[in-house]
Amino acid sequence: MSSDVVDDRADALVADVFNRDCPSRPVLADITGKWGVLAMAALQEGPHRFNALRRRVEGVSEKMLSQTLHALERDGMVSRDVQTTIPPHVEYSLTPLGQQVATRLIGLIELLEGEFDQIKAAQAEYDQRS
Repeated sequence: MSSDVVDDRADALVADVFNRDCPSRPVLADITGKWGVLAMAALQEGPHRFNALRRRVEGVSEKMLSQTLHALERDGMVSRDVQTTIPPHVEYSLTPLGQQVATRLIGLIELLEGEFDQIKAAQAEYDQRS
């Protein structure tokens, strides 16, 4: 095998979210989308059943939450545990990778909430100029 083939394979395995063809880009979109961030932050608090999660993430429709959870489950961020009770009990929780990602999202959320006065001032200043 030539060294060019080895280099090509190594390059193919390097994730680069700035590359439009990189498979990490849709995963980033799933996580950082409006509902992805909120669902993961809520699940950082602990496992939730679907309706409890929907109540926690105010404003999300049943359809959007379901789509978000499916995408995050596919990406390895969320696990879905179906317990065979009557009626069936389904609970969502973060995987170990999801926990790592959610911890960073929580840090961002806390930063934004803590600096919201500064954000509001910047918005007001911008709105005055526009």
